[in-house]
Amino acid sequence: QVQLVESGGGLVHRGGSLRLSCVASGRRFTDYDMAWFRQAPGKEREFLAAITWNGDRTYYADSVKGRFTISRHNAKDTVYLQMNSLLPEDTAVYYCAATSQVSATMVAVPEHYRDWGQGTQVTVSS
Repeated sequence: QVQLVESGGGLVHRGGSLRLSCVASGRRFTDYDMAWFRQAPGKEREFLAAITWNGDRTYYADSVKGRFTISRHNAKDTVYLQMNSLLPEDTAVYYCAATSQVSATMVAVPEHYRDWGQGTQVTVSS
C-alpha cells in the first residue's frame, strides 16, 4: 500500500490557476500509475486525468482537456495537476489515486484504484 498526501488546494478566482501536488511514500513510486479525481458535494467522484508510471501516456476527461495537465516527477515521488482557466464548477475536493497498472478501459473508474489520498479542497469563486 502506498500513502498519498495532496496539497496545493485553496481559494481562487474564476480564470485563475492552481497546481496540486500529491506526494507518495511507503512503496516504490514507479510501481504505480497515478490519477486525479474530484468530488463535489452531492456528486459522484469524477475522473480528471491519469498518467503511466514513466509518463509516456496520459488520459484526460473531456471536461478538463486543454485546461488541466497531469505530470509526475519520479525522483520526487510526486504527481502534479496543473489547473488553468478555473471555473466555479471546478469547486470540489481533489484526490490523487494510485493503481499498479492503469487500463484504458478502466481509467475513469474509481474502483480501479486501490490507494487514495485524503483530498485537498479547491474553491473557485465567481
